[in-house]
Amino acid sequence: MCALRGESGRVNRDALTPRHLNPCLGTPHHRYGFELPARVEFVSSARKLARRRLHHWGIGGDVHDTAMLVVSELVTNAVVHTDGHLVACELLNGIERLRITVHDQGSAPTDPHVCRAIDEERGRGLLLVESLSSAWGSHASHLGPGRIVWAELPHQDELPYGTRVPYWSESP
Repeated sequence: MCALRGESGRVNRDALTPRHLNPCLGTPHHRYGFELPARVEFVSSARKLARRRLHHWGIGGDVHDTAMLVVSELVTNAVVHTDGHLVACELLNGIERLRITVHDQGSAPTDPHVCRAIDEERGRGLLLVESLSSAWGSHASHLGPGRIVWAELPHQDELPYGTRVPYWSESP
């Protein structure tokens, strides 16, 4: 299954995901991206796709659990605080860190910021991301309208970087 394929079966190349990012090729990647409809019910799909890719890369334990939480928070923020119809997520597995990037289609009235108010019922997701990641930030997209929010998680690969492992759909 190719994560960028829509219901029509065609690869969606009209929105957020950069053209150089193509997880549909048959070679192992240390960069993986997908896009989903910008609706709350698709946050769990984002976690599922990220979980499969992290498993494919051999990333487990605390890094895996933290990454699931960060993906969930960043995708939820992109869905709730913007009015686009798609959200893109990219995972970049480096030698010492995992970078999670979420790209929305914009129209939020302000940049994302950490909410430190104790009495607020909502809005502490980025505080959580800030506390769990070694670095995080945001910037305007260079691919069109929207904002990119990213977080980095330190990790030591359980497998040496570049090791060929079977895709999650292949038998081990």
